Amino acid sequence: MTAPRGAARWSAVAGVVAGLVLVAVAELASLAFSSSSAPFVAVGGAFVDIVPPGVKDLVIRLFGTWDKLVLFASMGAVYLVLTALIGRLGAARRALAAVLLAGLGALAMALVLTRAQNTALDVLPTLFGTLVAVPALLLLLRTVHGPAASGTEGAPGADGVGAAEGTGTADGAGAADGAGTTGSADEARARWTRRRALLGVGAVGVLAVVGAAVGRGITASREVAARAARYVLPAPRTSAPPIPAEAQVELEGMPRYLTPNQDFYRIDTALAVPRVDPAAWSLRIHGLVDQELEIDLAALLEEPMVEAHVTLTCVSNAVGGDLAGNATWLGVPVRTLLERAGVQDGADMVLSRSIDGFTASTPLEALTDDRDSLIAVGMNGEPLPAEHGYPVRMVVPGLYGYVSATKWLTELKVTRFEDDVAYWSTRGWSERGPIKTASRVDVPRSFAELEADADGAVMLGGTAWAQQRGVSAVEVRIDDGQWREAQLGAEVTADTWVQWSLRWGDAEPGDHSVTVRATDGEGTLQTSQRAAPAPDGASGWHTVRFTVV
Repeated sequence: MTAPRGAARWSAVAGVVAGLVLVAVAELASLAFSSSSAPFVAVGGAFVDIVPPGVKDLVIRLFGTWDKLVLFASMGAVYLVLTALIGRLGAARRALAAVLLAGLGALAMALVLTRAQNTALDVLPTLFGTLVAVPALLLLLRTVHGPAASGTEGAPGADGVGAAEGTGTADGAGAADGAGTTGSADEARARWTRRRALLGVGAVGVLAVVGAAVGRGITASREVAARAARYVLPAPRTSAPPIPAEAQVELEGMPRYLTPNQDFYRIDTALAVPRVDPAAWSLRIHGLVDQELEIDLAALLEEPMVEAHVTLTCVSNAVGGDLAGNATWLGVPVRTLLERAGVQDGADMVLSRSIDGFTASTPLEALTDDRDSLIAVGMNGEPLPAEHGYPVRMVVPGLYGYVSATKWLTELKVTRFEDDVAYWSTRGWSERGPIKTASRVDVPRSFAELEADADGAVMLGGTAWAQQRGVSAVEVRIDDGQWREAQLGAEVTADTWVQWSLRWGDAEPGDHSVTVRATDGEGTLQTSQRAAPAPDGASGWHTVRFTVV
């Protein structure tokens, strides 16, 4: 029998509350397990694994580094709808609703097992959450509707309403005149009391979920900070060149020449930052090598270290985008360990693997030539932040991050492109990923208003990069005018970006546009041909529209 509309609504609320209980308990329990043992992280990771590259590119283009938050918000909305539907079904069929909620938990547990860093024990948080949530759902449904009449779910009495109001006694006396009215009022108060209790439990459930998520983040941060404090970065045997003051264009709105760690872009497939115990960490080097190597963190820190300034760029960076950052990295040259292992003839690729299962296909020559390709342990004078690969990651100049910048590194497999494929190359992206020459306008921002100085001039500025080749010139065009050569800041190395500025002395009030292009150190002009990030990086000239007032 169909439950009344009001009863169905409150049943939906009961389903949502039970779903929140499942997530809250699982989140709290996951603090004692891997970072991907939480059900939302595992489900989200599985979704990221199957999403087409075009969708991934669109999401990053629309939301940038907020992509993970958008994914979690979308998952939360879908989850609320599913649990509401389960609860609504429970208005008439409580047992089936309980089975369906348990099924959601079982599905999440199955997806937990698909995460590379998880073991069978990592299903326990979701199992605990499910074991608490299913009885909670049944209890909440009973709280909302009262005991099922005559033991039959879905009978009118299940909503807490008795037989038809005004029903007389066997002799026809109108008992409903007094007792019926009183009973109806009492029952209405009882229903409101039950539903108020349900709302209270729901509020507690929401707070529990938020508290669990916040507590999870705080706990992870404290763990990383405590582990980072266990070691001090060694002094480099080879230091990076000093950065002259002229490398920074002093113009309001320009990025810092060295990107602060907290501002460095983050694009990766890890929905929760892996919690890596440095005492248990090791790097395995195997495959087409003369002898397999395995090195722990203590031994790695004793290796001769190299310090290098390197600009990293994400392949998803759109023309004019900000998915690029410049930092000073400290680490061991990859070629040092590959030489020790002895690379065999025929190898042309190194497949690096993260603890979360991500893989990248790096051309062997990029790791064995004279560039500063590092197994990095430090970033801007500090141990690697958790979000950027703590305790160890890869840094390879001249290649987009998806084929080189593996975070939370655990494995290097020397192999061949024809024998192995990496995470993104199986999803339609190119295998090798050399970085294209790029330039952007940082000042002004799109649709900004610039005020001319007393001489009628405005200042323009931006950034250009062409890792491994360097930047020899930057040119700027105002509206449809002639190209003007910009002034370059000091170039520190060919692997870092260069900042530029231009004083436009004859700026006229009104709407204008500025377009920028760069020439690399080999004399090749940046292409004007527009290309989307997929499959091998965006290209085209960046244009910004602004107003002079």
